[in-house]
Amino acid sequence: MPYRFLFIMDPIERVLPDKDTTFVFMLESQARGHVLYHCNLADLFVADGEARARFRRVTVGRGDPHYQLFEERTEPLHRFEAVFMRKDPPVDLPYIFATYLLSLAAATGTFVFNDPHGLREANEKLYALNFPAVIPPTVVTCEIPRLKAFMGELGGEMIIKPLDACGGAGVFHLQHKDRNLNALLEMATDNGRRLIMGQRYLAEIRRGDKRLILLNGEPLGATLRVPREDEHRGNIHVGGTCVQAEITPRDRFIAGALAPRLRQDGLFFVGLDIIGDYLTEVNVTSPTGVQEINALNGVRLERAVIDFVEDRIRRRPRTNPGLV
Repeated sequence: MPYRFLFIMDPIERVLPDKDTTFVFMLESQARGHVLYHCNLADLFVADGEARARFRRVTVGRGDPHYQLFEERTEPLHRFEAVFMRKDPPVDLPYIFATYLLSLAAATGTFVFNDPHGLREANEKLYALNFPAVIPPTVVTCEIPRLKAFMGELGGEMIIKPLDACGGAGVFHLQHKDRNLNALLEMATDNGRRLIMGQRYLAEIRRGDKRLILLNGEPLGATLRVPREDEHRGNIHVGGTCVQAEITPRDRFIAGALAPRLRQDGLFFVGLDIIGDYLTEVNVTSPTGVQEINALNGVRLERAVIDFVEDRIRRRPRTNPGLV
């Protein structure tokens, strides 16, 4: 019997079919006979105590166009066997409010991937602080003197990051001799009013920032994102190049350190950012990298992901009927 999957994501017309991880989840689900539906964050609402959505059935393919949308419907979320929360960052208030609606759906037996409670808990920068043994020296503060003192302890250079951005936005490599140092810290902290993260600069970034994909806490695949010569960031959006990467013993150690907490928080599909021997970020909202890993290694990671979702559906008690 086919399942009904709702994908909450950005507008499907903006999806890059050869890059987007959600797209291959949809392709694999469709190939197995499941029925796919699509909606945007703004299509979620609550009425009569039920989380509901305005949605459209969708089919996808590698051609042009890469999708076809069908009739619009409005139904409670409990009518779906699984809801994939794959809205891209930033995580703003509308995103957080949507997770509360998804918690209502999860309480009825619908499998929400990733769990909405975990999505609220896991700020992608701050969540790594739960694992101090595997992260580089780090400070979180809005105080400019404290940031400068920390940079001095590190030998005069560090990385700073906003806590609510994505794709490498607002990430700066600071050095104490830079005459722009004070201005950059003032801008990043909004003159001491906004918390930011400061971290040891890891020279291993020149060899690449590893994206390690975890499924239910277990390593599934990896790629190195190598920065351009004129960049300190390896993010694909800013010109980083993906190259083949092995899953090392250190990667497995880091994954093992996180796995119990990830499972506890319902963070089933996660992308770790690892530079050298250190975890720098835990991506939980809509981690990417699957298509790049597939292409580099001749694999199809999405098969394991949809296997996992199907297994969770089979094992969850259902309190409401599906769509008819």
